[in-house]
Amino acid sequence: MSGLLALLDDVTAIAKVAAASVDDVLGQAAKAGSKAAGAVIDDAAVTPKYVTGFSPARELPIVWRIARGSLKNKLIFLLPVGLLLNAFLPWVITPLLMLGGAYLCFEGAEKVYHLFAPHHHDADEPKDIVKDPAHLEEQKVSGAIKTDFILSAEIMTIALSEIPDSNIWMEAATLAVVAVGITVMVYGSVALIVKADDVGLHMSTKGRFAVTRAMGLGIVKAMPGFLKVLMTIGTAAMLWVGGSIVIHGLDVLGFKPLYETIHHIAEAVAHGLDQAQGFVAWAVTATLDGVFGLALGLALIPFVGKVLLPLVSLVRPSPAGGDGH
Repeated sequence: MSGLLALLDDVTAIAKVAAASVDDVLGQAAKAGSKAAGAVIDDAAVTPKYVTGFSPARELPIVWRIARGSLKNKLIFLLPVGLLLNAFLPWVITPLLMLGGAYLCFEGAEKVYHLFAPHHHDADEPKDIVKDPAHLEEQKVSGAIKTDFILSAEIMTIALSEIPDSNIWMEAATLAVVAVGITVMVYGSVALIVKADDVGLHMSTKGRFAVTRAMGLGIVKAMPGFLKVLMTIGTAAMLWVGGSIVIHGLDVLGFKPLYETIHHIAEAVAHGLDQAQGFVAWAVTATLDGVFGLALGLALIPFVGKVLLPLVSLVRPSPAGGDGH
């Protein structure tokens, strides 16, 4: 009997350790995932454009295909590579973060730039070419998964940098939870967004009550404006997160004046107020990080167009008729 009780005590102790480990993984995953919020917002804001133009019946299958590709990016490629770099080349993490941050700044600044200097690539493309819908879907899904790979790399690297030092299994479990949780959150949100107009249309035409039909019509009318707002938020998030990553990376590498100046400005503004000092300090910091991100991105646009892309084309010429971006 005493042996059975001892065994039960051991099982209880093991269960408590396992529960504590699960709590640790979930807590670390939540904290690490929150640090990647900007890239997550951008991921959710960018994806709906890949579903535009397809029949309603294909929208959710396309979102599901992109979500599966995103999970593959995170779990099969990025997670093991990130763990190996963290274990054997940890000094590479900060430069990689900064490179990803610079990419976010470039993407965000390019969107802002095209608002004031629209490009007209479509004018150069033949108008009489009608692409096969299945082929077009393959192209869109492939492009979305490639874009997701960049954003997922940024998300996973940010998450990895926020995980406290522990054993490799704890880090792997935490990253896996981040990967699955963020993918579900992003593509679940995308699915809701792309189907909202269909739901609104159904409510406006099939609703039994006037209030239901009015709500449905309101949803249909609101969606174009909502998508524009979402894209604006995504662009702002790219600039803010990208700028903050580069600034923090410079600070880690020893170039501290920029980080310290922004911190001092934010603290000075916050201390001049009686309430919400923490929020004000964060808002000022985020704004200045975003301004820096925009400036860096605008500086990168001519470098990418006149230096980087020509170099890439020398190594791997673009196929005729490619979209170039």
